[in-house]
Amino acid sequence: MANGIEMTHAEARGRVQDTPASAAETRRDSRPGSEPRRPKGAATITPALLCGGSGTRLWPLSRKSYPKQFAPLMDDQTLFQAAARRMSGAGFHAPIILTHTDFRFIVTEQLAAAGITPSAVLIEPLARNTAPSVLAAAVHLERTSPDGLLLIAPSDHVVTDSTRFLAAIEAGRSAAMAGKIVTFGVSPTRPETGYGYIEPAPSSDPETDSQQPRDIVRFIEKPDAAHAADMLAQGGYLWNTGIVLASARTIIAAFAEHAPDLLDPVTSAVESARPDLDFIRLDSASWAEATEISFDYAVMERARNLAVVTLDTDWSDLGDWAAVLRASNPDARGVALSGAATAIDCDMSLLRSEDEGLQLVGLGLQGVIAVAMPDAVLVADASRAQEVKEVVAKLRAQKAKQATEFPKDHRPWGWFESLATGSRFQVKRIVVHPGAALSLQSHHHRSEHWIVVAGTARVTVNDKVSLISENESVYIPLGATHRMENPGKFPMVLIEVQTGAYLGEDDIVRYEDVYARK
Repeated sequence: MANGIEMTHAEARGRVQDTPASAAETRRDSRPGSEPRRPKGAATITPALLCGGSGTRLWPLSRKSYPKQFAPLMDDQTLFQAAARRMSGAGFHAPIILTHTDFRFIVTEQLAAAGITPSAVLIEPLARNTAPSVLAAAVHLERTSPDGLLLIAPSDHVVTDSTRFLAAIEAGRSAAMAGKIVTFGVSPTRPETGYGYIEPAPSSDPETDSQQPRDIVRFIEKPDAAHAADMLAQGGYLWNTGIVLASARTIIAAFAEHAPDLLDPVTSAVESARPDLDFIRLDSASWAEATEISFDYAVMERARNLAVVTLDTDWSDLGDWAAVLRASNPDARGVALSGAATAIDCDMSLLRSEDEGLQLVGLGLQGVIAVAMPDAVLVADASRAQEVKEVVAKLRAQKAKQATEFPKDHRPWGWFESLATGSRFQVKRIVVHPGAALSLQSHHHRSEHWIVVAGTARVTVNDKVSLISENESVYIPLGATHRMENPGKFPMVLIEVQTGAYLGEDDIVRYEDVYARK
């Protein structure tokens, strides 16, 4: 090993192997409409999108069962879809996705809607923060392309100018190919206390080298208001976006030097991973041995081969509702509205109704966040937006289902929501995607009555299979084996009325399931 950077993963573990040719030189992207690959010698970038977080500061829209990266917070596409599209096309391989098992079908559904096919979806058995996730992506890529570049990025950020984003990535490419770990910073526009900061080395020519990689003097933890204001006044500091560009070889070498305890369990988790439909499940026993730590703490704050490129565009990690307000193009009075929301004589406020049937009206509000969901409403002082996570903690302590459960329960075949619940009954709306099918199942404690309101359902009840069209219904007796399928080309919608002594979702006995759920 010539130095702490130029070594392969095999060498980091005490073995020797030949270096395979870069996949970027030998294959083209299979995605529809993709551009030709870059010429030999210009490393193609593989995005590694991290999308396993819960985003509690954006409750009640973001919850453990359906976090903010999968929500259309800013426009019709979700943050995850926007991130995947931003890092696709010429110069990019299909992305590696790292996520939790509960989100695996949401990930593939949203990528398909965005016209993107991932190269791999790695399923993390347990939440272990970002360091093990980053290392897993690097180990996975190193198998075929040790010198291939990884662009590690959260999937829940807003970048307003994709052209400038790509220009910054291109500016960092050569340094990353040379063995640097390149991160990206944004020039502060306010004394923000919710971000970490980077102090870069001075540029030799600020006029012409504004986007050239610079050495990093130090990282600064989230500051207090006075320190943030002082850094803004001094100038030269950057917000830390958490986006990183480096080769798989460089990342693995950095872990070998600065966080060696993670190398064996994460490598074993990748090497012992098993396929599950279109996913790759990391080995749970090995993964459980990995330390729970962020990539910043494990590597970035210890490594010496660092560089930073200025990202010259508006950027936000949407870390709280105040950040959403700033990113939502507020009007002249600082008010931003979304959905069925109305503001009368309000200032510096965010009003969002996430239910088209729920009218949210603000009158004379000053600096207020109001977010209305079908099952929960948040009303908060905008200056205390960072404290919403404490609201979630309190609701969890009260065992309120709204703390973690989203009103719509997303499944691989579609979704459902509860419309009414009472003693011994529940009414649901169920939407089934074209060509999708629920599992063949039965229930011990409830019977069901299905009424189709849009499309056609193919229904199995014991040995009988029939087609049920709009305005038709079928009864499922308690204990009967049954299945629902959508044979059509459009979403199928039905109303389900459940009756019985117990109506929980765990009262399901599955016999067959195309999605391989246990």
